[in-house]
Amino acid sequence: MTYKVDLNCDMGESFGAYTIGNDEEILKTITSANIACGFHAGDPTTMRKTVRMALEKNVAIGAHPGLQDLSGFGRREMAISTEETFDLVMYQIGALSAFVRAEGGRLQHVKPHGALYNMAAKSRELAESIAEAVYKVNPELMLFGLAGSELVKAGERMGLKVANEVFADRTYQSDGTLTPRREPNALITNHEAAIHQIVRMVKEGNVTATDGTVVAIKADTICIHGDGKTALEFAKVIPVALRSEGIEVQRIGKCVSPYNLKE
Repeated sequence: MTYKVDLNCDMGESFGAYTIGNDEEILKTITSANIACGFHAGDPTTMRKTVRMALEKNVAIGAHPGLQDLSGFGRREMAISTEETFDLVMYQIGALSAFVRAEGGRLQHVKPHGALYNMAAKSRELAESIAEAVYKVNPELMLFGLAGSELVKAGERMGLKVANEVFADRTYQSDGTLTPRREPNALITNHEAAIHQIVRMVKEGNVTATDGTVVAIKADTICIHGDGKTALEFAKVIPVALRSEGIEVQRIGKCVSPYNLKE
């Protein structure tokens, strides 16, 4: 019995004189890259270089639009309208798309970042604005969203291909949302615990929330973060651990829907 799952990472988040993460090395371990588009992180030169590296390593490319909050790394919620949401998402997808086309590649997906991602997971209105922006840029793009969230549902209603995303290094609440980063138990720093969680999500379709509730979950793609202290080490360990559990790591765009099937 074989399981298949995509492995993605947020990257291209360096800007100016500041270097964040080890994108070149992490690209060797993943199948999809979510590249920052200049609002929460990244800059034009970083975008171009990250796109080029991803194409060289045959890693699928996604736009990673965030709130216009460089100092807060896009992780602080903002009171933005649905119109503003639509515009900022379309603007950032367009910017990254230009670099991808210029390098001879093709954009695979869109995954919102940070606070925008979490807000859209709960707000139907914001989720629909994001899904509409993605669809109007290119209806063939895939939308990545928190598994079972309003964002995934909005993408499905819009007619987009969607990927239910789960997290290797984050804990969950009883409603299936991620534990806010401001809480002390939000991050999973123990690699063995993180691997146990993602294997269970892929093979059993559930996760245990911080209050002990068992939450049903679908795992099409697994997110790892590239900006942590042990991010590279973790990125190297995960594919090996998944394969040892009979889970094949493969680009989501190469799989026939429904994606996560037992064979």
